[in-house]
Amino acid sequence: MTYYGGKELAASFTLVRGNTIAVAEDIPESQYGFKATPDTRTVGQSLVHVAFGPGFQTHIHGNGINDLMKVNFPQLAAAAAAEEAKPRTKAEIIGLLRSEGEKFASYLEGLPEALLAERVAMPPGTDPATKSRFEMLLSVKEHEMHHRAQLMVVERMLGVVPHLTRQRQERFAQAQAQPTRH
Repeated sequence: MTYYGGKELAASFTLVRGNTIAVAEDIPESQYGFKATPDTRTVGQSLVHVAFGPGFQTHIHGNGINDLMKVNFPQLAAAAAAEEAKPRTKAEIIGLLRSEGEKFASYLEGLPEALLAERVAMPPGTDPATKSRFEMLLSVKEHEMHHRAQLMVVERMLGVVPHLTRQRQERFAQAQAQPTRH
């Protein structure tokens, strides 16, 4: 038995998705069209990208694909780009983050250890040549945290103090207000 399986993957992903939703809620809808640079996604597109991020991994593992050479990446990328380009309101995007996140967390919870341990062949020339399904599924959280970090910088650019910073400031202020113990 391992210490980190499907249930732990789901719980960890749910925590990360909750923080992403908090970022999405903090950014004003009027700024969802903002781009940090001309060649980047808008805030709204980035959030939709994150919402549907797990789809690639559920496609691979849900279909039992054991060799990435069998995946039509251009087709998947085109479908993802089409989803990102659809106009959506802030409420619709937050709804997608919630529903897609819940769907992925439910998927993760049910994964048996044996499946997580299976190896998937990477494209030729990739090091390592194979990865475990566990590592690939864990990458969804890493991918989301990468984009959330970008969005937190955008929050700063827009004059929004990120929620995690506000929470830390509140904890610090509460600690400062407590009497000193000797």
